[in-house]
Amino acid sequence: MCPVNDCNHYLCDRILNMGYMTNIKSAFLIFTFVLTSVVVLAQRNFTEAADRDFEDQKYSIAIDKYKKAYSKVKDRDEKNRIRFMMAECYRLMNNTKRAEVYYKSLYRTDYYKKEPVVLLHYANMLKSNESYDEALIYFEEYIKLRPDDPRGTDGLRSCKIQKEWFENPTNHNIQNVRDLNSREDDFAPCYASDNYNDLIFTSNREGSTGKAADEWTGKNFTDLYYSRIDRKGEWSTPDLLETEGKINTETNEGISTMNSSFTTLYFTRCGNEKNKNSGCHIYKAKKTGRTFGEPEIVPLGGDSTSAIGHPTLSEDELMIIFAADFENGYGGKDLWYATRKSKSEEFGRPKNMGPVINTLGDELFPFLRSDTTLYFSSNGHIGMGLLDLFKSTYSNDAWGVPANLRYPINTNADEYGIIFNPTFEGEEGFFTSGRKMLDRERSRGGDDLYYFIIPPLEFTLSGVIKDDRTLQYLDNAEIHMVGSDGSSIKTYSNSVGHYEFSKEQFLPGTTYELTVSKEHYFSTTGSETTVGIEKSRDFVLDFTLKPIPKKPIVLPEILYDLAKWDLKPQYQDSLQGLIQTLDENPRMVVELASHTDARDTDERNDILSQKRAQSVVDYLILRGIDPDRLVAKGYGERVPRELTKDYYLEGKLVLDSATVLTEDYINSLPNDTEKEFAHQLNRRTEFMVLRNDFVPKQRLDTIVKPVAAKINIVVNPEKEVSSVNLIKDAKGRYGVRCEVNGFPINVYIDPMLREPVISLEDALNLLRDGAISKNDFAGDPDEVLANASIADKSVFLIEELKIEKNYITMIEVTVVHKLERGFYLDEATFSQIGKYTIDEENMKMIFE
Repeated sequence: MCPVNDCNHYLCDRILNMGYMTNIKSAFLIFTFVLTSVVVLAQRNFTEAADRDFEDQKYSIAIDKYKKAYSKVKDRDEKNRIRFMMAECYRLMNNTKRAEVYYKSLYRTDYYKKEPVVLLHYANMLKSNESYDEALIYFEEYIKLRPDDPRGTDGLRSCKIQKEWFENPTNHNIQNVRDLNSREDDFAPCYASDNYNDLIFTSNREGSTGKAADEWTGKNFTDLYYSRIDRKGEWSTPDLLETEGKINTETNEGISTMNSSFTTLYFTRCGNEKNKNSGCHIYKAKKTGRTFGEPEIVPLGGDSTSAIGHPTLSEDELMIIFAADFENGYGGKDLWYATRKSKSEEFGRPKNMGPVINTLGDELFPFLRSDTTLYFSSNGHIGMGLLDLFKSTYSNDAWGVPANLRYPINTNADEYGIIFNPTFEGEEGFFTSGRKMLDRERSRGGDDLYYFIIPPLEFTLSGVIKDDRTLQYLDNAEIHMVGSDGSSIKTYSNSVGHYEFSKEQFLPGTTYELTVSKEHYFSTTGSETTVGIEKSRDFVLDFTLKPIPKKPIVLPEILYDLAKWDLKPQYQDSLQGLIQTLDENPRMVVELASHTDARDTDERNDILSQKRAQSVVDYLILRGIDPDRLVAKGYGERVPRELTKDYYLEGKLVLDSATVLTEDYINSLPNDTEKEFAHQLNRRTEFMVLRNDFVPKQRLDTIVKPVAAKINIVVNPEKEVSSVNLIKDAKGRYGVRCEVNGFPINVYIDPMLREPVISLEDALNLLRDGAISKNDFAGDPDEVLANASIADKSVFLIEELKIEKNYITMIEVTVVHKLERGFYLDEATFSQIGKYTIDEENMKMIFE
């Protein structure tokens, strides 16, 4: 018989006991099935009879006898002990409401001082009944009395995380499979074929094998049932898996699994012999077509009274993980494993899975997924209520700390028996839950089968484009989105300024940079990322575009000393906004206009202003702006500044908005301080957009080439003689093996060519291998490399071509689609590598 433990529910032993309780939950929560005759005692011996029934785990019978005994007993201590045993019966039967009432009464009588575990169980019942705040109080009291018991601190932590888990559920969608469930208990599914559209599960519904009722539950014994889903998504009416008495018998069978080839069924069976203590064991039966062979016990140690069940196997069938009540475990029911060298051998001696997996409570219903992730149920790890589902990942020769699957998979009820469909790209499968206490309308009876799925992550991105000045919607604005995955997509805003990228364009795990542009407006940029986002979401990103003004724009805080033109370091930061604007608008050409005050000759001021404008242009060129996009213009003193705001000195208004700072106006100011201030405002640099049609250059266009040669030449200065093997193409043209930017390729000499050429196939190979990139091509990479190809006549740059120790740099190569295969250099280009001769007899190319 199983010893009484502190398990706070009865589901922890489901089908390993197949015992006799008031319902099938009790039956499958008890590992050891012990059938003894009911001892009929006289009324004066009710207490002794109740204790014996409790030891035999006949909790429903024991409760009635404890109630009768309680009314007869006078001793207060014995009354409290009986009340405690009644609370234990209800707890082990999973009647948390009644158990809470009895533990509460024991707390009021201070019985917890004699049995501190009353506090622990009372707190657990409160937690299971969702009275989390009150449960915290009694967990804390228990910790004070038993500070070394981890169940107290774990219970305290579990209460504190309940709210967080409920408020932040996982992405699982849960659905009760009503077509499979009955008014009784339906649980522990497993897939029955390699198309994963049929299930085997355990049930004690009407129609189970045998006419007799389980005398502990008054219900049918459990059997294995089968159902199949059709193309319409409808499940067939569940039928007994078989009716010949091989698998389903007049005792309890359940908690099954099949091997990866679906040729062998492993299941749990509990004995039911009269007047004999019987345990539970794992059996296996070969499947041929739709029939099963005679079951054989799977030897895993223990004896006839041992409780062994809940099998799951590795894909190669060389390891089995199961639940058992073997000695030297860590608490109640532990998970164990056994291995073998071949499927024809028996499993070796079982080993405990260790304290990372097993606890003082019960660990049950294991499911091994892809041989690397173990799912199981436990009431010993930190959870939400009774049995919770956990997963542990195998890495570095050890199982990791189990993680709770959280809400909505787990609730304050029992969750167990999870399975996964391995053919589904995300997560899909079935599990069992007793959440009827939470969802009475959806639950059909006892524990039910539930379907779960994590829908694929789907994201969209949309927004509106507005005019920054008028806040009116802008149509036909281009939104160019470039992803970290290399994607590049363009769309345009509609008549109400709306744009959108669909779920097929805006993908998970990707960071996107967006550029929004429209004629006569400054472009702007933005970014969005789906990296780390675990739930589907519709992103919204709005933009405003600033109109390009017709008047010059004064650059902020660029002031000059009198008669000076150098750009002061402290004012270089004022150009960052302009640099950003030019980067975001690569087709924009601007004029940098500089102005002086009127305190010198026109000629000197023109020269000074030109130098000031050029100093800004020079700085922008240093910051990477193409010089062809910049025009420096000095206006001297000819264009006095028109103020667009009021200006103050020491809190006093000295210059009004709309004032034009002419020489006459400045001379009219009352003092030298205000005059100097006005002169300083006139010394300024402005920019104005000239046009928006600049074609950005690629790095190829900026190459400085020697006058007499197309390429730069590097010849081995020591003039060492070296040779390489000579090769020929189909037309007899000679070539050698070379390296292009470090990647090997054959290169041939063609005397008919005037410039280097390459076939589309070889160019694509260089691109895919990383020898060249999009930045090496002339023109717009999006156009040149469209449709996963390279445009005909495209030109790209090779930084280095190396043959042995000889090499040349900066070679322009043209992609020719008509060329079926090969990479060819003209003689003039190839000769720049160095002086060479061809030894046809020995098929060598010799370099001097």
